Amino acid sequence: MWEKNLIRLLIFAGLILNFACSRKTVEKRSPNIILIMADDLGYNELGSYGQNIIRTPRLDQLAAEGIRFTDFYAGSPVCAPSRCVLLTGKHTGHAYVRDNYELGGYTDETEGGQLPLSPGTETIGTLLKEKGYVTGIIGKWGLGGPGSTGVPNKQGFDYFYGYLCQKQAHNYYPTHLWENEHWDTLNNTFFMAHQRLEGDPEDPQSYKKYKGEDYALDKMREKALNFIQEHKDTSFFLYLPLTVPHLAIQVPEDEPTLAEYKQLIPDTPYVGNKGYLPNQYPRAGYAAMITRMDREIGKIIDLLKSLHLDENTVVIFTSDNGPTYGGIGGSDTEYFESKKPFTGLKGSVYEGGIRVPMIVWWPRKTTAGSESAHVSAFQDMLPTLLELVGGPIPQNVDGISFLPTLINSEQPEHEYLYWEFPAYGGQQALRKGNWKALRKNLNKDPKAPIELYDLENDAAELHNVADQHPELIKEIENILRTARTPSDTFAFPALDIVVNLKP
Repeated sequence: MWEKNLIRLLIFAGLILNFACSRKTVEKRSPNIILIMADDLGYNELGSYGQNIIRTPRLDQLAAEGIRFTDFYAGSPVCAPSRCVLLTGKHTGHAYVRDNYELGGYTDETEGGQLPLSPGTETIGTLLKEKGYVTGIIGKWGLGGPGSTGVPNKQGFDYFYGYLCQKQAHNYYPTHLWENEHWDTLNNTFFMAHQRLEGDPEDPQSYKKYKGEDYALDKMREKALNFIQEHKDTSFFLYLPLTVPHLAIQVPEDEPTLAEYKQLIPDTPYVGNKGYLPNQYPRAGYAAMITRMDREIGKIIDLLKSLHLDENTVVIFTSDNGPTYGGIGGSDTEYFESKKPFTGLKGSVYEGGIRVPMIVWWPRKTTAGSESAHVSAFQDMLPTLLELVGGPIPQNVDGISFLPTLINSEQPEHEYLYWEFPAYGGQQALRKGNWKALRKNLNKDPKAPIELYDLENDAAELHNVADQHPELIKEIENILRTARTPSDTFAFPALDIVVNLKP
């Protein structure tokens, strides 16, 4: 008997030793990095940020085990420029892409993507590759269409799977996704992602034509798990710009939370009169999309743990801009209080359009359940990740690393954060400490006045106090003039011609 017990003890000890050695081997490598970005997710659409209807248990768990940022900002109020800022570390006064520059159309034959990044652009991908990382992106790209200089494989990524074109990403049941520079044909029939309902809005059969067999988010999750499994023995960077909850509202009928939300949430059929696709239960569908994404992210975390990679992997979650403008595509940001407690939505430089959630999960490195009010933005991601892996950080970026905040060290602060956006009337914004300044309708009035808000006491930007702080306004005027350089591609006449901001 004692011999059998000894054998069992030795086997158990061997397993423990093997597990410990596995952990130590992983920890000797530079940390893996997984950067997850939702699409049009509002500041208040996660439970850990105050959401009371939509359930996000896995992301809430990451926040409880990691650090939650309260004053983090997207690079722009819309998709493509925000992604450019994230990947290059340059704010929209210096970034190459400053608006959604669309090429081509919505059909497979006219897929053109967006304005491509230039050859030789330094991105997080190129810089991490130089540090020996395997780099992958799975999700929505939006910085260069098929065959262009901007495709991910020419911008520092070893592997790409997903949508090249943002317009194609309006449909969660596309005919294809891209794997590197080749089509991956899906089991879906083409249909336009913008159309009105033709049948009875109360008949579920009327909506069947707006779905297919292969759901894009499921394919992305599968490829993400495969990427992690394949590269578990080397340092990797996985960028996951997911498409949820960007419109259209589409979720598989077998999504278990869809039926639950249908029972919980009062709903009215959306018939497609404000763009995108009809949906019989738009509120329930929207909520179910987010909860499904949350569950898929949980599967990634579970895989990291099963491979003993969790303690040497940094997982960052954020959103590319604020929630979509109310009403289009059946969205209902008012019902979900998606932008609470702010003013503004996607497309606006008010807080609701650019302040976004950010959660960083880094076991044994960050303080579990902590919160940071450090003021930071997308341009800080590149220097942060470069400092994390040992640098060097390029000199021509606008960002500041927030790694010190993650490890409870002394954190340098920005003098200011800057945004410009030539669309939606023409806008410009600045955050300096707790002060927020902005100008709007610049395309109509190049001398549009500066609005000034004290975010510490007025996060909703309801009380313009510009008249009370003339000296501060003078300082801000100077920054707004000098923080940028003109763009050859994205003309912004109100800013390109230096004007006296006073009448």
